[in-house]
Amino acid sequence: MRTPHTKKQLGLAALCALALGVLSGTAIAQQPGENALVTDTSGLPVKSSSGLCVHSAFGPSPAWTAGCHSYVPVAIAQYVPTVVAAAAPLVIYEKVVFDANVLFDSNKSALRPATRDALDEFLGKIKGLDSQNLLAVGYADRMGADSANQVLSQQRVDAVKTYLVGKGVTSDRVRVSAKGETQPAIAANQCTDASNAKNIACLQPDRHVSVEVSGTRVAQQQQ
Repeated sequence: MRTPHTKKQLGLAALCALALGVLSGTAIAQQPGENALVTDTSGLPVKSSSGLCVHSAFGPSPAWTAGCHSYVPVAIAQYVPTVVAAAAPLVIYEKVVFDANVLFDSNKSALRPATRDALDEFLGKIKGLDSQNLLAVGYADRMGADSANQVLSQQRVDAVKTYLVGKGVTSDRVRVSAKGETQPAIAANQCTDASNAKNIACLQPDRHVSVEVSGTRVAQQQQ
C-alpha cells in the first residue's frame, strides 16, 4: 500500500533535486587547474556579494587567475658573463753594471764639453734602471803637492755629482770619494819628464773621475 505524499513533501523533494542540478552543473563547469575556484556554467569565477571569488574545498588554489588574484610576474634568470682577468706577464730581470770615466785638464776641476757628453751618455744608459747608489771617485796626477791634489780630486768629483743631480739624479743616491794621487793609473817609472806639455799629456789618465752604478732592469716579458 503506497503512502500518499503531501504537497509539502513534494515541494521539498523538488528543491533538493534543483540544488543537486546546480551543484552538478557547477562541478562540470570547473576548469582544469582552477579546482579551488567555484565557476558558473560559462566558466567564469563565482563571486560573493562583496566581489571576492568563491573557493571550493577541492584542489589547490591556482597561483593566478584573471579577476581573482593579483598578477605575480615570473622571474626569468638572466645570463651574467663572468669576466676573467688576464694573467700578468712574467717579467724577467737582469743585473747590470754601468760605468763612466771622465777626464780633466791639468790642475782643473771644470767639466770639459767632452766630459758632459760622456756623462749624458752614461745617464741615458741607466735610464729606467732599478739601481742602488751611484759611486763617483775623483783622482789627481802626481804633479804638485799631495794635499793640493787631494783637494783637487775632491773638487772634480763634486763637479761630477753636481752635474748628475742637475740632470735629475737624486742627490742622496750619489756617493762620492776623493783619492788624490794615491791610486794612479800611470806607473811611477812612466811619465818621468819635467813639468812640461809632454809630461802633462802623459799623466792625463790620472786626472779623472770614475762613476759606477749597478742594479736590475727588465730583460724581457713572457706572456
